[in-house]
Amino acid sequence: MRRLPSLTRSFGGSGRAVRVALAAAVGFYPAAYLMDRPVVALYALFTPIAFGVLSSLPGSGHHRASSVLRAAPAAAALVALGTALAVTTWAAAVGMLVVTLALTFGAACAPRLASVVPGLQLCYILACFPPYAPASLPERLLGLFFGAAALVVGELLLFPSPRRPSYAERVADALDLAAHTTRLLLRAESVDDGTARRLRTTGRELRFSRQPRGSRPTGAGRTDRALAQAGSAARRLLDQLAALGELPPAPADTASQTLLHGVAATCSDAAGVLRGGRSVRGAEFLEEMTARFLDERVREPEGRGVPPRALLRRRSTLLTVADSAVTLRTAAGLATGGGRTVPGLPHEQFWYARVPVVPLWLVRIRGNLTPRSVVFQNAVRTALGLALARLVAGSLDLSHGFWVLLSVLTLARTTAVGTWSAVRSAATGTLVGAVLAGALILGAGDAAAVYAGLLVPMMVIAFSVGPVGGPAWAQGLFTLVVSTAFAQISPVTWRLEEARLVDVLTGSVIGLLCGLLAWPAGARTEMRRSAAALLRATAPVVRNTAGSVVGQGAAPRAHPSERPTTGSLWPVLHRLRIAEAAYAQFRTELALRPDDDGPDWLAALGYGSRVLSGAYWLPPARGAPDLPTGARQWAETASRQVAAAALRAADLPPRGVRFRVAPLPPVVPSTTSPGALSVLVDLEVWLHSLAADLATATGAEDRPATADGTPSTRA
Repeated sequence: MRRLPSLTRSFGGSGRAVRVALAAAVGFYPAAYLMDRPVVALYALFTPIAFGVLSSLPGSGHHRASSVLRAAPAAAALVALGTALAVTTWAAAVGMLVVTLALTFGAACAPRLASVVPGLQLCYILACFPPYAPASLPERLLGLFFGAAALVVGELLLFPSPRRPSYAERVADALDLAAHTTRLLLRAESVDDGTARRLRTTGRELRFSRQPRGSRPTGAGRTDRALAQAGSAARRLLDQLAALGELPPAPADTASQTLLHGVAATCSDAAGVLRGGRSVRGAEFLEEMTARFLDERVREPEGRGVPPRALLRRRSTLLTVADSAVTLRTAAGLATGGGRTVPGLPHEQFWYARVPVVPLWLVRIRGNLTPRSVVFQNAVRTALGLALARLVAGSLDLSHGFWVLLSVLTLARTTAVGTWSAVRSAATGTLVGAVLAGALILGAGDAAAVYAGLLVPMMVIAFSVGPVGGPAWAQGLFTLVVSTAFAQISPVTWRLEEARLVDVLTGSVIGLLCGLLAWPAGARTEMRRSAAALLRATAPVVRNTAGSVVGQGAAPRAHPSERPTTGSLWPVLHRLRIAEAAYAQFRTELALRPDDDGPDWLAALGYGSRVLSGAYWLPPARGAPDLPTGARQWAETASRQVAAAALRAADLPPRGVRFRVAPLPPVVPSTTSPGALSVLVDLEVWLHSLAADLATATGAEDRPATADGTPSTRA
């Protein structure tokens, strides 16, 4: 058993441990001693454990209480289903398979459901074991009601957790910083290094990996999709503002100053909307300003000469800032129940705005019905493990067989290495706990008062230390909890600990077997596959986007109702979603080896997002007529270089992908109108940024340089 965690770490969960212990005791003691209803007592005990310990409910006490109330009807239905299917072992096992698959795929669509899935699974597990007693269903539901009600009251009244800001409020705070920085840029064309670092740090804090589970907007509905898009746009906006502030000074530009004013106003307006305030102006305000800015660039009089390259690059970067702000403001409106119309914006970017909820859920489920999805892998692995455990426990007639399933549920990990580590620790902890519990039973005998006095303190210790101490502490202490509880329900001997040890070891073996046979590498292998598929899918989009900018092709489209084509965005959107899910799981898994020198998966995801951003905003409005042949040839050559590099990067070469995007030929600026040259610089900035992302994602030693030899701009 590993070293006892520090008191500081243990104390963090003591409030929750006290709430769960008291909630369990409030229902257990009256049912066991006053009502003499052991079935009611059992369910009153395990319901707070299911939703207070096994399920990691995020948020404040009010939010957690709301989650328990929402889950209670589903829990009652699963108890009734398990009671009915306990008639035979095969019926219960098949029911376990179907229930787990349904809950896991449902959690992929509703993040609040994901936090209570383990508790709901435990409700079915408790009810599906012998004896087959349909007549006991009212008592089971009564115990469930006692336990859930006590836990809800405890969450509301005992040690209430401070309210944490929601994801929408975090995005709003980031937008306040963006608005403040934009106003700084109005007074000075650059920002200091500290401000740039703060912008990028704030953007990183908006990643889903930095948010508590259950509070991440990962649902399939319109609100969560829009809020996730707002967060992504906010991260991109902060990074672009930092890049804009780091550019070298350029001549004064009235049009750019006006557009910066619009960006600041839009950021402030979006922040207010996300906090529930009234909108002062919509995304159309900044969109119209951006359109006028573009018109002024294209129609810039040729008599003024070619604008300095520094000014062109600054204008191009500013346009990416404005585009992100428009996207963000539109997404904020959709996330807060605003209108579903997105006039003037690329329809593909907000394809979900007018789609009803049910089709959105079906799109999410259908997208994960592939062996390449970690959602699919986890659902199948967990469902097969629990169904097999129910079949084995029933066939071998194991005493207290539900402990077998509980072991699978709590010890199974997404990798074989993680499962083996948990099983090894759990076996040690259970053995030690069984020895101590056996000694307690031999010493106390039938003295129920001893067990009654020990139950609550034992639960407080177990639920405080177990979650932070690891599987060894959790299984060892939980063995003592169930021993003191079962000793009050029915006469027990030291053989109860023998049964507990056998059941835990059986469940551990089943969990380890499933971990070895079903995708043993977890998300690590899938991360490589999904990132490679994403990079390959972007190659034709890069070439088609560049072609549409210079008038050589049509802009790609991505509405899900359209049939995917080679140049469509829909494959990229799908691959990006699959890769993001794999990355989210990859970050939680036990590493086989350190990956510090391996690919930067987050940079690969950023590359995919940047490809989509350019495909949304560069064509076709940015196109300019009458471009010289040299400009069109350059666009084809440069885009082909990036596309080829993406295909090479998909193979993850050991030395990475290092290349230099072809610069604009010197003759092009002198033979191109100022407005058309601005469009070409937009394309050049985008392509060089993609090259930089590829170099970072593949771990290349040298970052690609821009056409003028400076480090590429992070547009």
